[in-house]
Parts: sequence; C-alpha cells; structure tokens
Amino acid sequence: MDFRADQIERYSRHILLQDIGVEGQEKISNGKVLVIGAGGLGAPVLLYLAAAGVGRLGVIDGDVVDVSNLQRQVIHFTPDVGKPKVLSAKEKIEQINPDVEVVAYHEFFTADNAFDLISGYDFIVDGTDNFPVKFLINDACVLGGKPFSHGGILRFEGQTLTHLPGTACYRCAFHSPPPPNAVPTCSQAGVLGAIAGMLGTIQAAEALKFLTGTGDLLTNRLLSFQAKSMHFRTVTIRKNPHCPVCGEHPVITGLHEAEQAACELKKR
Repeated sequence: MDFRADQIERYSRHILLQDIGVEGQEKISNGKVLVIGAGGLGAPVLLYLAAAGVGRLGVIDGDVVDVSNLQRQVIHFTPDVGKPKVLSAKEKIEQINPDVEVVAYHEFFTADNAFDLISGYDFIVDGTDNFPVKFLINDACVLGGKPFSHGGILRFEGQTLTHLPGTACYRCAFHSPPPPNAVPTCSQAGVLGAIAGMLGTIQAAEALKFLTGTGDLLTNRLLSFQAKSMHFRTVTIRKNPHCPVCGEHPVITGLHEAEQAACELKKR
C-alpha cells in the first residue's frame, strides 16, 4: 500500500525500526485484531494497537462503563459512565487514529457466537476477567486455528502467554477452570490499576510482533510478574499430548460454557 505523507509522519518511529520499516507498517495496517473485553486489559491493548495503525480492530464486550472501572480501564472517561464499553472504546480509538476501522460488538463472547467472531481476524487478544470465558476463547482459537494472547491479573500480579497453532495452549498449562469460589475475584481481593496497563501493553506488543513477524513470541512460555517486588519470571510450558483440546486424542471438539464469578486469575 502507498502511505500518505501524514501517515508516514504518524508511523515514522515504526518505519525507522530496522525490524519493522515500511513493510512491517504495511503488515500492521493490513492486520485485523479482535480484542475480547474492553476492560482493564482490553483498554491498553486497544489504545496501543490503534496508535500503531492496525487496520481493523474488533472489540467485543456486553457491559456498560461503571464508575468502579475508571481506576484501571483507561480507555473510558468519567462522562462515559453508563455507556456501552464498546462504544466508549470506539470513540477513543477513532480520535487516536481515524485510519483504523473499528468494529464494535455490544454482546458477550459465547459458545454460540465465538467461531463467527474470530473468523474474520488474524489475531485474538483475551482481555476478559473470568476463567470460563478464557477457556472458551482458548478452545475456540485452538479449534478454529487462530493465534491468540492470554492475559490475567489480580491484586499485584499478572500473567500472559501466546498461542499459535501447534504450540502449547492455555489448557496445556491449566487443564480446566478451578472450582467456584476457589480463587477470589478482583471485587473481593482488589487489583492495582497499573497492573492492567503493564500486562495489556505486553499483549499489544505480542499482537504487533505477530503481525510483523518480528522477534520471539511468548509461545510455550508463561510470563508472570509480581509488581510489589517487580519480579518477572518466564516458565516453559510444554505442549501436553494429553491436552483435552489440542492433544493427540482431543475430547473437546466443540464449544461449551460454564458459569463462574468474574475478574479472576489462576494462582500458581
């Protein structure tokens, strides 16, 4: 594609990078990313992917903005309280970068709509806040052959991994959702607002690395951090031959949902 003069100026810091350049920026501008959840993680992901010039950004969320969201969901402002999150996010994205096509889905990600939603996108970002939907996203992406970034936060902690077809998936690391009430929710235990930004920007970087083919993705690795000590660690996650969805003899061949409280993170 031929960039306009104003686009060359806008993306000049990308174009200057030897590993990105004009060709990489073209890949970003032609890229299509679906962000599931316009909350704490989805907010920084959407802001940075919009600024980077991703050609199409899909955002799905069935919630409206609540005043308690504003402590960490930085794409929403005080006047947005009561507005659907996807519409609030769409407005900010279009202000940041009018080149980006924004597709807003004011609905929840479910077993019924999952395959249709992910089908038109190159990369999926999990910005959700509950285990059942995280496993649903994993299963849909594995069965649908879609790469995705998992992310989760709680208190002062965050974790993320990236899945490409053929690499370890979320179920390889965590077989199934924990029992109800086994892990506290953010509304019960709290979360430091900046943690969402720390993890969300990592997920945005993974999406841009995937689109441009730059660097090493967090495949077969789980990155976690504890912000109180600013300690980061990476744990190798091997593809599990007995994984129920991506193993040698999968037993999960379709999508189903389970109920559980929101805003949770698997504790290791």
